[in-house]
Amino acid sequence: MTADPVLPWATRHLGLTLRHTDSALLEPDWRIDTLVEPGLRRNPRRAHLLVSTVLGKHLPTDPHRVLDAGNRLGDLVRELLTGAAAPQPDRPVTAAVVLGFAETATGLGHTVAARLGARCYLHSTRRDVPTAETLAGFEEGHSHATSHLLQPMPPAIFHNDLPMVLVDDEISTGATALDAIRALHAHTPRSHYILASLVDMRTEADRRAFETAAAGLGARIDTVCLASGSTRLPAGLIEAVTALPEPVLNPIADRTGACRRVELPWPHRVPEGGRHGFLDTDAAPFDTALDRTVAELTRALATMTEDSDPRCPVIVIAHEELMYLPLRIAAALADSGIPTRYQTTTRSPAYVLDEAGYPLRRGFRFTAPELGEEAPRYLYNARWPETRPGPDPILLVIIDRPADTEKLTAAAGLVDVLTASGADVLLAVLPDADPRALAAARADTTKIPPHGRTAVSPSVDRLVTEPSHPLGFEVGTALPGGERLPEPLRGTEFGSYARDEVAWLLTDLSGVALEADVTERERRIQAGVAHYAESLPVEYQPDAEYRELFERVLAESAERLALAVATVSELVIAERGTEAVLVSLARAGTPVGVLMRRWLAARGIEVPHYAVSIVRDRGIDTVALDYLARHHDPAQIVFVDGWTGKGAITRELAAALDAYAAAGGARFDADLAVLADPGGSVRTYGTRDDFLIASACLNSTVSGLVSRTVLNADLIGPGQFHGAKFYRELADQDVSNHLLDAVSACFDRVRPLVDARVQALLNADRTPTWAGWASVEKVRAEYGISSVNFVKPGVGETTRVLLRRVPWRVLVRDPHAAEHAHIRLLAAARGVPVETVPDLAYACMGLIKEVKG
Repeated sequence: MTADPVLPWATRHLGLTLRHTDSALLEPDWRIDTLVEPGLRRNPRRAHLLVSTVLGKHLPTDPHRVLDAGNRLGDLVRELLTGAAAPQPDRPVTAAVVLGFAETATGLGHTVAARLGARCYLHSTRRDVPTAETLAGFEEGHSHATSHLLQPMPPAIFHNDLPMVLVDDEISTGATALDAIRALHAHTPRSHYILASLVDMRTEADRRAFETAAAGLGARIDTVCLASGSTRLPAGLIEAVTALPEPVLNPIADRTGACRRVELPWPHRVPEGGRHGFLDTDAAPFDTALDRTVAELTRALATMTEDSDPRCPVIVIAHEELMYLPLRIAAALADSGIPTRYQTTTRSPAYVLDEAGYPLRRGFRFTAPELGEEAPRYLYNARWPETRPGPDPILLVIIDRPADTEKLTAAAGLVDVLTASGADVLLAVLPDADPRALAAARADTTKIPPHGRTAVSPSVDRLVTEPSHPLGFEVGTALPGGERLPEPLRGTEFGSYARDEVAWLLTDLSGVALEADVTERERRIQAGVAHYAESLPVEYQPDAEYRELFERVLAESAERLALAVATVSELVIAERGTEAVLVSLARAGTPVGVLMRRWLAARGIEVPHYAVSIVRDRGIDTVALDYLARHHDPAQIVFVDGWTGKGAITRELAAALDAYAAAGGARFDADLAVLADPGGSVRTYGTRDDFLIASACLNSTVSGLVSRTVLNADLIGPGQFHGAKFYRELADQDVSNHLLDAVSACFDRVRPLVDARVQALLNADRTPTWAGWASVEKVRAEYGISSVNFVKPGVGETTRVLLRRVPWRVLVRDPHAAEHAHIRLLAAARGVPVETVPDLAYACMGLIKEVKG
């Protein structure tokens, strides 16, 4: 790559000139005139803009070029700190902390930190996250959005005297870096700071100010950069830019592009970036989660390109501060053979001009998607930077959960302006890490003490209590390492199952008012201001006619249920041995776990049975995993659920267990055992028929009087299991044990059929087909539904929609099928239309009403 001999437009027409002084690297790719191009903005304080060619902010850029720039900068920092110019496998990670500046350098800073193997990376943020603590703040004088916050969780991860590396894309005067150093030094003094940037454009006066600041702090401040130079600003530049024609934004094409949405898998205890700190120990689980995320996106992209070039180019568009993960995703897509470029949205307005030699040829202005944010946001270019025959690129827009609001797709929202330009958009939503979960995971086990050596909790008999916690906290026996974990809850003190039937690894929230109006709860969940696991729906209690239907369904299906229980139980024993430990996913999996335990006990095989919580987008209860790992061989743990729908929980379980192992926990087998697998997403099942499991017909009154599980940070503290309620007041309506007894009574009748069925399955190809997921996507597209989360396939999931969500309509394959008679009754009671779809892949589907706003 060499510099274009044609002068940039801003130089030719306005005299704005960039001059190269020096480069730390010998190749011509790393000179000022190849690293930045002169751009413009209408700002009364600063009318020029240095548009980086290697950052991927304003220009769609090869993601490997972006990573290469960060890696080379990291090598310069490493050489200054250690004397080694490149990573060496026999050397430990670098004893340093790295701070990146929002919004432009969050990805660059993370790349530098990753190259160094830094103990901790943090970037400043302009998003004030209410559940995080603010350690410090500082201002940026020339920026469009000036306030920076530092919110490491917990703040202790930044309390040390290690050298600090501050990373920015450019140093214009250095004032922002000095303000940050002063704010941090007042909080946690350090002896050494390094300011690293792609380009350094300071004047001699600016450099002397650094020396004065360092002397005043009593600290050493070094600088490194890929290239240094200067900016020549002609007189009257601000006025000249103001006099330019009004820029044309938001181009409109003859064709309106399509938009498809995909929910990305991401463990809630793995940071997706550095907003709340990223430790060196987070790198391995991050990479594991990244692989799963890229696989999900690759599948989604394939469905958008199946009728065109399968190598259709992609531009990955990150959202503001969320830069590093999308960058890594873009690089992985490029490695897989997909032509890929990378760039991000921004808060900063710039001047757009469609002229040769000017870097910002096209621009979009859109409504800030985050709730409470009013200032507009911007995106530039968003088209393939080189002339390339073939289809236009797909714009893969990656956002995190706070940006996933109705404003994103409304008129003048990002999706609206991009599709109006003719672009096809794949909108990928990331469930960002909960800062409270990060703080809990790091408390006492991941501290960075002085001198940078990672410390582990001392091996003392430590009682973990939180006197101020509204629920208090009961602990169990001391375990290796001195830590205490909660003890399980058992019936009949908690739940209506017998004490030996199940041990609930849950926190008792029975005394807390968690129920909310179903419609209001649904609206808050869909608006992104609440998660479904933070509250409970009001327990729907059906009328006498429905209860009579339940009894009839149970009588007619008990034998079929018994055969499925026996089949899946024998499969488990055949493949995992008689020392298996059943761990049901509360609450739908718990009646199944009890029945499996009963079947095996009748054969003389006594197995333990626990119930644990798993939450979509938040993962499995890791405190429960800690308990299981300390009491049993993790290889013997078998996770159990009732049925599969489209397979979301199957994926959630696998991703959560991978992240737990990558973070240093035990390795559990993610093979989920279910009674019915109509979605084709597991290999251990009793049947793949979509039939009625009677325990799906009711709520807690058929599940041991236990609510669905709750994960609410205001109620569940560090070291506690997820929570649930015991509805003692519904005891007179409880049919939980009645269901168990009815099915168990059929065991002798089905016993002659079991061996042949199990042998056939052992000899069959049981590889998951994921056919259910594909059929759900088809329905979602045909009915114009924005998210697959609003499509619930199968008899069990459809029942749940009618019992505890806001249903829109029910689809059935056969309007008179016996397996969904109860569903038709529920739908009639709630005024929900039932539509016949003869080629439906499942017996029925429930569609949730979209009630945002």
